[in-house]
Amino acid sequence: MERSVERPIERSIEIKDLVVERGGKEVLHGITTYVEKGTVTGLLGPSGSGKTTLLRSIVGVQIVKSGSVVVCGLPAGAKELRYKVGYVTQTPSVYADLTVRENVCYFASLYGLGTAAADETIRRVGLAGEANQMVATLSGGQRSRASLACALVCRPEILILDEPTVGQDPVLRDELWGHFHDLAAQGATLLISSHVMDEANRCDRLILIREGVIIADGTPAEIKATTGTADLDQAFLKLIRSRMEVG
Repeated sequence: MERSVERPIERSIEIKDLVVERGGKEVLHGITTYVEKGTVTGLLGPSGSGKTTLLRSIVGVQIVKSGSVVVCGLPAGAKELRYKVGYVTQTPSVYADLTVRENVCYFASLYGLGTAAADETIRRVGLAGEANQMVATLSGGQRSRASLACALVCRPEILILDEPTVGQDPVLRDELWGHFHDLAAQGATLLISSHVMDEANRCDRLILIREGVIIADGTPAEIKATTGTADLDQAFLKLIRSRMEVG
């Protein structure tokens, strides 16, 4: 009988002993973790836990005190990564005096793509009806989707998304998560931050962070099994309480 051979983990992002200070205060305390290629990894934790600082460190726009962040085998922020990494911030990064289509077409052109790619991406984020609308006139949720479309249009190898579904209706959130998994199935690597625990079950793997420290790292099923609960909210609370007891 042939023995099954486990597929080796291919890491798109590797973080080791990462320490970051902001405003004279240490906000990440020796973070060590990784993100596997071709997966949707969730970075979960309450507001102020260090999620955005960690994402900024991966993209290479955050000054770090010590430790290392390697992306696609290169130091975070290396110029060779500019066309490999897409980053969507919590604050929409689009031009208010252009239409949705003009914005997405502009970003598509930077990667040598045409209007067809822009129109398809606009459709995927649910803005087909607003394609010719000025961004300045969009709602907050629509503006966030326009920003997401600008990042998605180039089909980067790695997508770093900082709370991309905040303010979106349940139907659109479901569609966006379906699109995220489609991208992963095609080989892209996605790291998505959220403070909404019901989104955790949609991820292949989870990194749970609180107060700048990783408190759990594994699949949703593994984290539930470790804490003896079928609910990730309860799992998170148990992990916090167990750390408090130890402390």
